[in-house]
Amino acid sequence: MILSSLLIGVFGFPADLVLGRMVPGTALGVLIGDLTYTWLAVRLMRRTGRADVTAMPFGIDTPTMFAMVFGVLGPVKVATGDATLAWKVGMVATLAIGIAKTALAFAGDWTRRVVPRAALLGSIAGVAILLIAFLPSLKILREPLAGLLALGVLLLALVGRVRMPFGIPGAFAAVLVGTVVHWGGAWLSGGGARAFAIGTPVMAVPWPTLAWLDALDTALPYLAIALPFALVTTIGGIDNTESAAAAGDEYRARDVLMTEALATVVAALCGGVVQNTPYIGHPAYKAMGARAGYTLITGLVIGVGAAVGVLSILVTLLPEAAVAPILVFIGLEITAQAFLASPPRHGAAVALAFVPVAAAVVLIEIGGVLAGLGKSAADLRGDVALTYRTLLVLGNGFILTAVLWGWAMVTLIDRRFLVTAAVLAVASLATLVGLVHSPLPGGALFWPWAETAPRGLVLPLAGAYGALAALCAAASLQRR
Repeated sequence: MILSSLLIGVFGFPADLVLGRMVPGTALGVLIGDLTYTWLAVRLMRRTGRADVTAMPFGIDTPTMFAMVFGVLGPVKVATGDATLAWKVGMVATLAIGIAKTALAFAGDWTRRVVPRAALLGSIAGVAILLIAFLPSLKILREPLAGLLALGVLLLALVGRVRMPFGIPGAFAAVLVGTVVHWGGAWLSGGGARAFAIGTPVMAVPWPTLAWLDALDTALPYLAIALPFALVTTIGGIDNTESAAAAGDEYRARDVLMTEALATVVAALCGGVVQNTPYIGHPAYKAMGARAGYTLITGLVIGVGAAVGVLSILVTLLPEAAVAPILVFIGLEITAQAFLASPPRHGAAVALAFVPVAAAVVLIEIGGVLAGLGKSAADLRGDVALTYRTLLVLGNGFILTAVLWGWAMVTLIDRRFLVTAAVLAVASLATLVGLVHSPLPGGALFWPWAETAPRGLVLPLAGAYGALAALCAAASLQRR
């Protein structure tokens, strides 16, 4: 629902493309993953003879969804005006994530040992607080009566632990309050007829397509945004598997990771634009009495519901101000987790990872303002143009930049200077090809020896990383 609202309401994607291809394909991945996790739980029940086995929770990855919307799908649509091309680029990026996750499934434990948790969670926390929480906060304040009431109800229920009437879940109660206030106001002002401006239920069964082959070249610059999320969800899958084991349900990490990888691949090949992942919370589901059946029901509701068009009704009826508080809460929770789940001494590394994401958010807002004025970045002059170009360099490839900066800071804190040097050397090489800090619009990649490469901007920055790497290597020798 949120994916559809953002694509249709914020970036102007056609409703039939979003609800007819992108959402059903994405939901198909959820269906496949939930069915597989149900089967894994039933198999574990039979092997152990226990009836209290709980299936792993599964769905689409929330941080990836926002990264895809604001970092891939939206920018392609804004830059080209072609929603179909943006969809194809989204499929390529999701397919690349699925393939990367398939490979990482065989090296998950090694990956977890190499990349510090503060670097991974810090980069996601930056997305969470600045994209997931900040931007929806603007929607809340655009309609404060519905939005702030919904946010207050949500925080009372989930933070203040106030029981809602009749035991209604807090998120549902918040959306209900916001929706009633929104449409009550619309009815009083005579604007209720606009409720059905976005489509009606239609059958939209996902099917495989090779349309994405046309967008391979266009998608290449956006892989730097998408691929780090493959690493993050792989680590998360390992963590969730260990969490389930601690609760008494011993699943093989490879089975859990391979399921999410293959579900993502199938979703991408059928038009999906967001990867799948196991969710945090297995022990909580187990404590509430969930067993193997809840994933079966979830998969059927999500997969079949998207295919028969039920989602279009929800997108039509639920106002953004009523849904936005859920996003704010998700952003707060993910950000808090980044600090709480990382060693306290690595707090500065988590915070540093926020900086490139902040640049990306400012770029998004500036782009919206310029578009509203009928201008573009090419119209900027003087110091304003320099500031925009600097933001572009810092914001392009922001997820990978955040991971590398956070990783380098962790190794500095732990006085592992040789590792710091290696990370900075990787950052230098990534800068030379535009994986990070690309000064080109849209974060396009390039070869440093190409005639069109922006060497005047790239070489000093890559050289700075290289010099820092040499300093850290020297510090390692001095420490010895």
